[in-house]
Amino acid sequence: MGTRLFVGNLSFNSTEGDLMELFKQAGQVTRCDLIVDKFTNRSRGFAFVEMATQEEAHRAIQMFNGKEFGGRQLTVNEARPREERSGGSGGGGGGRGHRGRDRR
Repeated sequence: MGTRLFVGNLSFNSTEGDLMELFKQAGQVTRCDLIVDKFTNRSRGFAFVEMATQEEAHRAIQMFNGKEFGGRQLTVNEARPREERSGGSGGGGGGRGHRGRDRR
């Protein structure tokens, strides 16, 4: 498994293809996930790029962190592990009970 990088401060016009071409300059890109808004399908301004090796990932960080791309200065660093989110169990919100009131 490769090394996953966080790429932030992307132009909202950036595409996965654009990122793949850029990061190929540092080595083999095994995966590129541009994060998009589920309602508008537009970029949210960040992505995750996975490089084949740790060395290529470090090279990509050195090459692209702070560099201009699409009119913006990129933030590139090693991605942190995804935090677990609660499944929504255990209270809060939901239905509105009548609590003994008569609704006429």
